[in-house]
Amino acid sequence: MKSDPRGPLPPYFNIDPDAALAALGAPTATDGFGQIARACTAGREDLASRGLEENGARQLRLFSTWEITRYLIPVAVGHFRRVLKQNPDLPQGRSETDGGAKWFTLDEVLRLRAHFGTEGSKAKEYLPYRPKGQSAKMVAVANFKGGVGKTSTAAHLAMSAALDGYKVLVIDLDSQGSMTSIFGGKVADEWQTVFPLLARHYARHQRVENQRRMDRGDAPQPLDDTLSEALEIRAQSLVQKTHWPNIDLIGAQLNLYWAEFQIPVWRMQGRGWKLWDALTDSLAEDGVLDAYDVVFIDTPPALGYLTINGLAAADILLVPLGASFLEFDSTGRFFDMLHSTFGSIEEAENMAARALGREGLAFQWDAVRAVVTRYDGSQQAELAALMQAYLGQTLSPHRQDFTALIGQAGEQVQGIYEADYRDFNRETYARGRETFDATYAAFKQLLIGSWRRDELGAQEAAE
Repeated sequence: MKSDPRGPLPPYFNIDPDAALAALGAPTATDGFGQIARACTAGREDLASRGLEENGARQLRLFSTWEITRYLIPVAVGHFRRVLKQNPDLPQGRSETDGGAKWFTLDEVLRLRAHFGTEGSKAKEYLPYRPKGQSAKMVAVANFKGGVGKTSTAAHLAMSAALDGYKVLVIDLDSQGSMTSIFGGKVADEWQTVFPLLARHYARHQRVENQRRMDRGDAPQPLDDTLSEALEIRAQSLVQKTHWPNIDLIGAQLNLYWAEFQIPVWRMQGRGWKLWDALTDSLAEDGVLDAYDVVFIDTPPALGYLTINGLAAADILLVPLGASFLEFDSTGRFFDMLHSTFGSIEEAENMAARALGREGLAFQWDAVRAVVTRYDGSQQAELAALMQAYLGQTLSPHRQDFTALIGQAGEQVQGIYEADYRDFNRETYARGRETFDATYAAFKQLLIGSWRRDELGAQEAAE
């Protein structure tokens, strides 16, 4: 038989109908979705269990002397060992073999950093910068296109900041709960998410409105059980500890999506309610912004009410995107929607403010940066340069490279900073984490710059 010079036909030719029917399986009814969901739950628990200890709890890995002196506390190895020897009350670490390398928990590293910050050279940066009297900075990571590395970027930045010595709170606004899973959070229902904080904010608005109604001789609008219960909840009761000693979490789960339906109902009932202030006001009132240095907010991949709250609360907005035409185009539309949405809020509020002789509303962010993720310089350099030319300062000049280490860490249900370098080798790990360290350095510059601007502004106001 003579072979076809064109080679084998593509696989979509000559599909046998009976074979296709046999592979099709039975039709899927609504109950089938439940079966699929249960299978995913079992699989997810199995995968998650691979990052758990025997007692069922996540535990952060240990850090070696090499890692500490290279990445966490800027001292020579010899000096580090001398300080430990001279101060037996400090954490001394543990060795897995006689005379082997010393390993420390992150909590011990934080104690050691505090010692060097107090007793060490003032010319070195042992403690991370945060000016006295300034509140935490809130950082939203957002884009309404999925698959751009939004959650992984927020998680790695949170871990970077924690390793740098900052006290971090992560808030998950995405009902898919991916960020919650990364940090091992357990969320039973919407009452363990930010939902009660939003409900409390609306309930307080309604109480003020009811007092005004009664002052006019009108009947008050009763608060339902949801709103009455929310009035008793504080942010601290929603915060979970994680396996990182200095990262806390307010988690999310599927029921949080109910907020997208409930908030417009509240908005119709209380047209004067400033829903975009709900998250900011609640966190500030409960002292959260004094208890932490940096708050990272992971938003849903859509411009809904939860995302609006996260963006309005943020001091810094980071927008991850890939270096592709479609992602550049989609990100442009995202910024256009931000312009329309927040512009509409300002216009409506300022119309009322002018009529009442009050100061108008003007949203403002300390910094807004688009960040190229999953970057391949060999193929995307030209397009990235074009994007940079159009976006200028808005596009961070740092590109977060794609590395094989990302995939390997992902297979272990870990962030790159949770991966033990011995699972690769020291040199591979050092090269692989360079892009993440550079991403954090670019972010930290924004963080420090915005704190410094606030600090100088406060000094000027006090003169």
